[in-house]
Amino acid sequence: MAANEDQEMELEALRSIYEGDECFKELSPVSFQYRIGENGDPKAFLIEISWPETYPQTAPNISMNAFFNNTISLAIKQSILNKLMEEVEVNLGTAMTYTLFEYAKDNKELFMENQPVHIVTSVGNHISIGTHEIVPSSKKRDKKEQLSKTQKRKLADKTDYKGELPRGWNWVDVIKHVSIFKF
Repeated sequence: MAANEDQEMELEALRSIYEGDECFKELSPVSFQYRIGENGDPKAFLIEISWPETYPQTAPNISMNAFFNNTISLAIKQSILNKLMEEVEVNLGTAMTYTLFEYAKDNKELFMENQPVHIVTSVGNHISIGTHEIVPSSKKRDKKEQLSKTQKRKLADKTDYKGELPRGWNWVDVIKHVSIFKF
């Protein structure tokens, strides 16, 4: 079988296996991304695999340079890539994209065990370090309505000493109401 036929068969298999999987993304017919872990998980990472023309006889190009991986230290990225390349050596000559994605999913905890809890983000020349904590949502206090002096005075005139409106303040005068209609 030619390399292109092998690639077409693997592409068809990947599309059917990962259909509806939001972690899988086909960038082109020879380039794929897979997110290992859930969104928001500090130990989640994204693997990008692209096939050269002679794949699967030659190793695919594996990258972790996606923006999603900015929180992962360089040493951890290199360690993951080295372990994936070991897996590539074992599977050389066969369709291995699915195998690599599944290997990464199965070994996620092992890959990320040395990932610090602190998040290091580097954008350009700026580096910021923060601690990843789940902050419980605090109850927001209801903001009291600010009344003007005149509004307060009118409200005070309508209410009794307890701040309550007098009984029947919104009642309709039945006699006046009925007198409007003539029988």
